[in-house]
Amino acid sequence: MIQDAKRSIAYLCPHCRQSIVAERDLFSLAASPTRIPCPCGRSELEIEFLPQRVRLRVPCLFCGREHQVTCSSHAFIKEKAMAFSCAMSGMDCCYVGEEAPVYAATRRLEQTVDKLYEEEERGAFLDELVMHEVLSELKDIAQRDGISCTCGSHQWEFQVNYSSIDLKCRGCGAQMRIPAATADDIDSICSKMTLVIRGKGERT
Repeated sequence: MIQDAKRSIAYLCPHCRQSIVAERDLFSLAASPTRIPCPCGRSELEIEFLPQRVRLRVPCLFCGREHQVTCSSHAFIKEKAMAFSCAMSGMDCCYVGEEAPVYAATRRLEQTVDKLYEEEERGAFLDELVMHEVLSELKDIAQRDGISCTCGSHQWEFQVNYSSIDLKCRGCGAQMRIPAATADDIDSICSKMTLVIRGKGERT
């Protein structure tokens, strides 16, 4: 029942750069708008349940702005983990889902941010070696026709970002983001024989 279910929500404060991970039960989230403040007092994430949708206002470390994002109520309640990204940087700025995958995703993001701030000069990618290895594994999967979409299409295209790769289905336009920033991202894609893009009809 909704009273017994909980969601973990995580974001990075754009002012002090610390990770904020909070757990809230769905009953309280659905009852009224919820704010999750950073202990520094200079940022907060807001969650509001609307008819059939959930709206989040997310402070963003990467562009310094506040993002307003929405998803279906079903996805917010049921998905193991969802990531919301900054459109300007392509970096994740918020995670929602079960405790373990949200904490794991937040740790990976922290590692990425640490690298980002350690860089004296920004290169083409956050980590050239990691990007090279992830692209190499992606090429191997593609060569054995291991990339498909749940809509049935095996036609796709990709875009290489600073710390990730976006796969896009040419059939329905659905997208899948593959992180390419840390050693964990290499291990993650090396463990996959196939990649399945979730078609736009998958979530309602």
